Amino acid sequence: MHMGGSQDWDQVVIRKKAPNSAAAKNPAAVNAAIRAGAEVETVKKVVTNASAARGPIKSAVKLENDTNTFEHDRVSSELKKQIQSARLAKKLTQAQLAQMINEKPQLINEYESGKAIPNPQILSKMSRVLGVTLKKNPSKKKPRRRPGEIRV
Repeated sequence: MHMGGSQDWDQVVIRKKAPNSAAAKNPAAVNAAIRAGAEVETVKKVVTNASAARGPIKSAVKLENDTNTFEHDRVSSELKKQIQSARLAKKLTQAQLAQMINEKPQLINEYESGKAIPNPQILSKMSRVLGVTLKKNPSKKKPRRRPGEIRV
């Protein structure tokens, strides 16, 4: 090996990286890459959702004006009293009633305390075992509409 004053002067080529995704979103960076001769792939995005095309402002107004309370109906006080009195008339405990309808005793407790969400299937099981008619909301009756009557 000769360690003299000679050096290795081979040619080295350095290439630029392709623009990253952040630069690809910038139109000026895309144009610069095209002028530099880099291969650029562009894709046109189309908004297909009509609500997205309207923008967030109308949605925000709708939400602001919305007065609905999104709560589940609970067992009414009349229904829980009706269940409890029918159960006591049959001289059953909550656990015995639960066993007869193949449910957990905790469920009967929730119905009688008014914490449960009324389930028509469970109410029909209890109605059959207790021998009474149990309705989800016994006090709520639909008003009858007279022929030709228009409601606003």
